Formats: sequence, C-alpha cells, structure tokens
Amino acid sequence: MKSNMTENQRVRHNGNVKKENSARLLVYGLTKRIFDLTSSFVCGICWIIPFVLIALSILIRSPGNPFYKQERVGKDGKTLYIYKFRSMKKDADNIEEMLTPEQLEKYRREYKLDDDPRLIGYRRKGDGSEGRCFGAKLRNTSVDELPQILFNICLLGNMSVVGPRPILAEELHRNYTAEEQALFLSVKPGLTGYWQAYGRSEVGYENHKRQDMELYYVRNRSLTFDIRILFKTVDSVLHGKGAK
Repeated sequence: MKSNMTENQRVRHNGNVKKENSARLLVYGLTKRIFDLTSSFVCGICWIIPFVLIALSILIRSPGNPFYKQERVGKDGKTLYIYKFRSMKKDADNIEEMLTPEQLEKYRREYKLDDDPRLIGYRRKGDGSEGRCFGAKLRNTSVDELPQILFNICLLGNMSVVGPRPILAEELHRNYTAEEQALFLSVKPGLTGYWQAYGRSEVGYENHKRQDMELYYVRNRSLTFDIRILFKTVDSVLHGKGAK
C-alpha cells in the first residue's frame, strides 16, 4: 500500500517527531538529575554511620585505604574516577602477580572472576564464588558501590543512579564498535543499570549479550524504565543474584 503522505508532509512529520523526542529527553534528563541529587543526598545522610563502620571493618581485615578509586570512561568519553569500598587485598591491581594464567586469561576476557583470590579474606577455593569471605560479602550485597552515591552522583555529578555501568577504556574499545561506543557514551554511567539489574555477572561480553543490554537501555531510557530497573536491582541484591 502506497503512503498518502507527500514528501513535504513526511519531512514535517519527521521533524515533529524529532522535536517531541528532544523535548521528552530534556524533561527526562532534568527530572532524572533532580532525583539523583535528592536520593543521593538523603542516602548520604542516612548512611554516615554505616559508612564509618564499613570503613573500619575493612581496615581491621586489610590495613590500608578503605576506599578504592579507579579510572573509567564517562559521558562523552570524559575520564572519571569511580569510588568504592575496597573489597580486595592491597595491590590487587597487580593482576599478573596475584592471578594464575587461567584466571588472568578469563579476567582479560570478561573483566571479572567468579572466584577472585584477590578478595579480602579469601583463603581457599570457593571463598569468592560461594560468598564466604568478607570481600565477597561486600560485593554480593553491592555495599562496595555505596561511595559512588555520595562522591560520583551527589558531589561530582558524573554518574547517575541508573545508567550503563562505567567501564575501563580498554574494555570499551575491545567490546564495542565505534558506533556503539558513541551511543554508550552519550549518557552518564549509572550506579545500577539494565545489565546489572537483569543480567549482572551472569551475562558477559563473549556472546555480546552484555553489550546488547547496555545499548538497549540507552536507546529506550525513560523514567518508567529507570523505576523498573531500580526495583529489580533491589530484588537482585536481596537475593544475591549474579553479583561477583
């Protein structure tokens, strides 16, 4: 069936759709930033005492800075540093010295390990994957991510509550095409996101499912979608699904 719309009508229609989408994203962006500021400020106040207790618990088990800072790629390709509670032993970034060749190969492929021997309190096989050691407990409950609420979302504003997870530059270039990278970096990274809530560590790069989930969020982001992700994140954390 031929379209009854003339070329000029199609051009006007497409122009109106673009304007509507731009207006929708503008309202969405403003609303989202207000939510980010409000929620992170309230959480920051409520978590002051737990923050101190968690930091002390880390210091007792593994002397050194209880916080961990790592460089990632942020919106528009800008460098950002994410802040976490340290769930790993000191010098954990020296992966060549702390991992076996097999573990090193897997880490360089997926940027995570199911049973990471670098975790604080790790003593024997299974301590990480089965959540027995202190570092694994921090990760399985996502408690290690909490400093991002105060530092990255509230104070620095370079992250959002919901968005694609911030990743390493090497990770980005290895797993995303140039076009996908541009799309991925068009929004702020998030404390949680579609991949983290619905896939988490059970979905990886190798079969391209993680990339598909992250990019699907960017293309379809909305307040309704964000709310669904937040509720699913809470459910995943409470049940310890996939966090490694």
